[in-house]
Amino acid sequence: MNPFQRSVACALIASTALMGLPMTAQAGIVQTDEVVAAGMSDANRDKVKAFLAREDIRSALQAQGLDSAAASDRVKALSDAEVAQLASRVDQAPAGGEVLSLLFTLFIVLLVTDIMGLTKVFPFTRSVR
Repeated sequence: MNPFQRSVACALIASTALMGLPMTAQAGIVQTDEVVAAGMSDANRDKVKAFLAREDIRSALQAQGLDSAAASDRVKALSDAEVAQLASRVDQAPAGGEVLSLLFTLFIVLLVTDIMGLTKVFPFTRSVR
């Protein structure tokens, strides 16, 4: 046997011998609050994405120098608590007004995450990392 065949044979023998070891699994009870929170998180993300997809919001973001695709990528990177906060702001905003305050909140959240070094959207920020 050449050295390559010997090393393959040794690897196969070791993997076959280790396949017989028992695998452990852990199971637990999932609380209703955890399931509801996961569902709410997805709903909040969808609500914020739908808000960012509006034409007036896209034009306002572009006026501030932010691409709508970059903003939706940033929403994906936000934590569940931050997305819930933004979704509540979307709910509180009237249908046609107060868009500026919501955009300001979104700008601040994006700016803070940019400074923390999680993403790089704004060219005028320096990362802490």
